[in-house]
Formats: sequence, C-alpha cells, structure tokens
Amino acid sequence: MDTSHLIQTVTINALPVLFAITLHEAAHGYAARYFGDNTAWLLGRVTLNPVNHIDPVGTILMPLIIYLVTGGNFLFGFAKPVPVRFGDLRNPKRDMIWVALAGPVMNLLQAFIWGIALYVLLGINFNEMFFLEMCKAGVMVNIVMFAFNLFPIPPLDGGRVVVGLLPRKIAMDFARIEPYGFYIVMAMVFLNVINPVWMSPIMGITFSALDLALRPIEIFFH
Repeated sequence: MDTSHLIQTVTINALPVLFAITLHEAAHGYAARYFGDNTAWLLGRVTLNPVNHIDPVGTILMPLIIYLVTGGNFLFGFAKPVPVRFGDLRNPKRDMIWVALAGPVMNLLQAFIWGIALYVLLGINFNEMFFLEMCKAGVMVNIVMFAFNLFPIPPLDGGRVVVGLLPRKIAMDFARIEPYGFYIVMAMVFLNVINPVWMSPIMGITFSALDLALRPIEIFFH
C-alpha cells in the first residue's frame, strides 16, 4: 500500500475519529448519570478528553491493522467502554435502553454537524480539499459507528437495546451471549456477513435521512 496515501488517510480521519469515539463514550456516561448511575462520572469518564477514552489496541492498533489487511476497504475500532452499573439505574430494564442509545445518537448528531460544515464550506467557495475531505470523513465515520453499534448483539449498543426490550426471561437468556458477542461480531466482519445484511442497509437508510435533514442547508448555501 502507498505509504503517502496511508498517512493522508490517517491525517484526514484522525480528528473525526477522536471526536466520534470521545463523544460517543461520554454520551453513554452522561446518560447513565442522568438515569441514576454515577460510576462513569466518579471515574472521570464523562469527559471530552479523548485520552480517557482511547484504548491503545482498539483505537489505534486494530484499526491500522484492519485497514492494511483489507487494503483500505474496511476500518473498525473501539474505545474503552464507559463502565455502567445497570443495577444502579432507577429503572434498569427501561433506562439501559436510553443509556445504550445515547452513544449512537451522538454519532448521528455529529454526522449531521459535519454535514452542515461541509455545505457551509462549499457554499462560501472554500476550496481547501483537506478540510472538505475531513468533513466527508466526519460524516462517514459517524454513520459507520452509528450503524455498527446498533447491531443487535451484546455488548454492542443494539444488543443492550434488545435486552431492554425483550421480556425478562428471554432477555436474561439473550444477555448470556455478551461474553462471546465481540468474537461473533468480529467473525461476521471478517466473513463479510455483517456488511450486506446490516451495515449497507442501515447506512443507506441513514444517509438518505441525513440528506433529507441537510437539504435546507444545501439549498440555503447553493
């Protein structure tokens, strides 16, 4: 792989990725605190400081390896999960849904903000490609994180939402998948199962919804 292309890709994506993972995890912590669990707050994890959320393997090493192995066709990573004691929530079964959704919703909001920034820059005839590409990366990174984290297998956020929605007995049985969930998802990633059955459809719907939401901004700056 072209080293200069790799460096350029890393440089363009670095800031969007840092914002995406930092605000995602902070949103989980803030939502947990709002619904009664102060664990993340007391541990200093409800913060916008990316250092507190970066996992050396999941945030740096794994994405780099996957990017190189797949020839730049796929990029995946993760931050240190924000600790949440679901039993401390005021209504554990219901509130865990809101805590789980807080991260992906924050990514969706960031995608919208990066999209606004892109249209504003284009509207004022700003032609510095580095920043335009960064805005595009910000939209893409956050939509990928939004879709991926909603995949309905714990410990991903979508899996926790499913646990919160299912009847208690079925939810308890389904939650037992969690220790193996990460390996199941990774196997599905490398076998290229998750992309056609989940990522592509969800991302397609999300891009369409985002385009619709950004249409007034596009028209205003056209």
